[in-house]
Amino acid sequence: MTQYLDFEKPLSEIEGKAEELRALARDNEDMDVEKEAAALDKKAADLLVQLYKDLTPWRKCQVARHAQRPHCIDYIDALFTEFTPLAGDRNFADDHAIVGGLARFDGDPVMVIGHEKGNDTKSRIERNFGMARPEGYRKAIRLMEMADKFGLPVITLVDTPGAYPGKGAEERGQSEAIARSTEKCLELGVPLISVIIGEGGSGGAVAFASANKVVMLEHSIYSVISPEGCASILWKDAEKMREAAEALRLTAVELKELGVCDVIVKEPLGGAHRAPAEAIQSVGNALRQTLSQMTNKSPEALRKMRREKYLALGSKGLAA
Repeated sequence: MTQYLDFEKPLSEIEGKAEELRALARDNEDMDVEKEAAALDKKAADLLVQLYKDLTPWRKCQVARHAQRPHCIDYIDALFTEFTPLAGDRNFADDHAIVGGLARFDGDPVMVIGHEKGNDTKSRIERNFGMARPEGYRKAIRLMEMADKFGLPVITLVDTPGAYPGKGAEERGQSEAIARSTEKCLELGVPLISVIIGEGGSGGAVAFASANKVVMLEHSIYSVISPEGCASILWKDAEKMREAAEALRLTAVELKELGVCDVIVKEPLGGAHRAPAEAIQSVGNALRQTLSQMTNKSPEALRKMRREKYLALGSKGLAA
């Protein structure tokens, strides 16, 4: 069953009425409601186009966070073969918010690492809602070092509200772990492609997304802080998150103008959660094309590409 966002309430009412009509017809074989239901379907389809025609930044935040949006494990299952998960940071523990391991993409070996939020109450608690602890970032560093050693491209799937801010995480060196992970991204001598599949929140996302190429889904977001957090700091009022979302320039289109995002992947009408298989396939096509651009590049060339990309940030789109 589709979970509707606040701004989709009129759509939920129309689609609900169409489903009610069809349910009545199933209980009464003599009742013919298909004409009326089809008219409601048409009305719903037209409304869906209007709702998603020009989403505000805040509404894009809502879509990016949708509970039914495909998550890291969904992408791994659909796009990669022979996935072999690797666990632990060899120091403290295994962080279940971070999934990573060896796999094949189009038959070629790669290292894939990503944030996993979970899809029900039990898995969300186990995955800590995609908020990694220091051991998660240290696990990612270990896997990136392994990929670098064996010459494997690294693909990261980013979907996190941010790194976990708990006391234990701070005691175990959260900021240091994030900094080391970011540093490792920049040091790699193999291609690194990051895909923002939902939320790219704060340093928790940067630690995986300091890549040669950053790919963003059309309705994903990437920002230094959540709109609610920004509003709480600037206006002492979390309810001003809509204004904060506008100011943060966190959408894929705005970030491409700024040079942060390199590729935008179009989502199915209504967001990736309405047609997950189609959205995942589109990401696969973008990965295929982006990886091909870095084939046969030397380690020095890949490091230089990253260096030039991030030194250039701030020089594009500031006058907009």
